[in-house]
Amino acid sequence: MSGLSLRELPMESWMSHLPCALWDTPLYHLAIPGSHNAITYCLDMNDRSPVDLTQPDMLQKLDKYMKPLIRPFVYKWAITQEYTIKQQLDCGIRYCDLRIAHRPNDSSTDLYFYHGVYTTLTVETVLMEIREWLDAHPKEVVILSFSHFLGLNQELHMLLLTTIRNMFTSKLCPKTEVLTLRNLWALGYQVIVSYEHNIVNCNSDLWPHIPYWWANKCKAEALIEAFEHRKQHGRPGGFFVTGINLTEDLKYICTHPTESLKDLVMSTYPTLLSWVKEQTPGSKVGSLNIIAGDFITESHFVPTVVMLNEKLLKWSS
Repeated sequence: MSGLSLRELPMESWMSHLPCALWDTPLYHLAIPGSHNAITYCLDMNDRSPVDLTQPDMLQKLDKYMKPLIRPFVYKWAITQEYTIKQQLDCGIRYCDLRIAHRPNDSSTDLYFYHGVYTTLTVETVLMEIREWLDAHPKEVVILSFSHFLGLNQELHMLLLTTIRNMFTSKLCPKTEVLTLRNLWALGYQVIVSYEHNIVNCNSDLWPHIPYWWANKCKAEALIEAFEHRKQHGRPGGFFVTGINLTEDLKYICTHPTESLKDLVMSTYPTLLSWVKEQTPGSKVGSLNIIAGDFITESHFVPTVVMLNEKLLKWSS
């Protein structure tokens, strides 16, 4: 193993290339790169598409009456990823933050993703793309986090579960399973679905919601400070996400009228990623697990996270 940097692994198949010393480490003790708001590369640019119902009343009213003025701002700050889901998986992303909505006034049972506005691609289409990718990468494992449900009644939840099961069939990992690569490979499990709803209690193939550490800050230094504070209290037992995604408030947007979320992310990634490089995966107090970001192809975000797993090898050797 000496001399090999995990940074040099082919990112589209980094899990299958991990050294065998890590095959028996639970996935929740590995460093795993994730995509925050993974499906925002296909937001509906059509003005007839409403802003989502979680947005402040003020924004909904402004959007209704001043759409040409407001919409460009919404898009500039709502898009968190520019690459398709398959491209993100090819880049090495193994955790996807999926926020699910039923569009208001839609008589169909189609579900979409949303962030500011709804997506043009349906949930079923995106899950099909993930399934096709997994078929071509049989030793890679993805964690799909379904959360922030908007406008789903019980019937739509049941339909979504049926879609998930029909799509992933024998790849779906039940929540009783030992989550090591060696075990998952042996059993052919490639998909861990976490679901933010009490429906998980009576479904053996749904994992409970994965906690997402989110620091509601628009400055990198403030974000880091918040995470350092949280780390002192220890990490959760299972999976958890540290979201290095910055959050802009209305004040920030109004005082930076020519900027976009991408500008903010690009200017802060060097600071954030130098902090990420100092982190350690594992079970100890202060260790991290899934690290999720925006614009995941930028600034070597993914290899920086994958490389943290070298620290587990140094301990075990």
